[in-house]
Amino acid sequence: MCEDKIVIDPEIRHGKPVIRGARVPVDIILGSIAGGMSIEEVAEEYGIKKEDVLAAIEYAAKLISKEEIKTIA
Repeated sequence: MCEDKIVIDPEIRHGKPVIRGARVPVDIILGSIAGGMSIEEVAEEYGIKKEDVLAAIEYAAKLISKEEIKTIA
């Protein structure tokens, strides 16, 4: 789902991942949710759909799931 909604283009917001067609950066969406806004409030604030907000969350979750934690011995 997030692959259809999120775009990374060097010509848009310096290559930051954004909502396709809206240019709202994923990090702004996530920061708004972390700050206490509901999904519906974020969608209304930035003029995007609830599905766009959920796609941003999914995108972030996929990035985090690929992180590797290495211990220093």
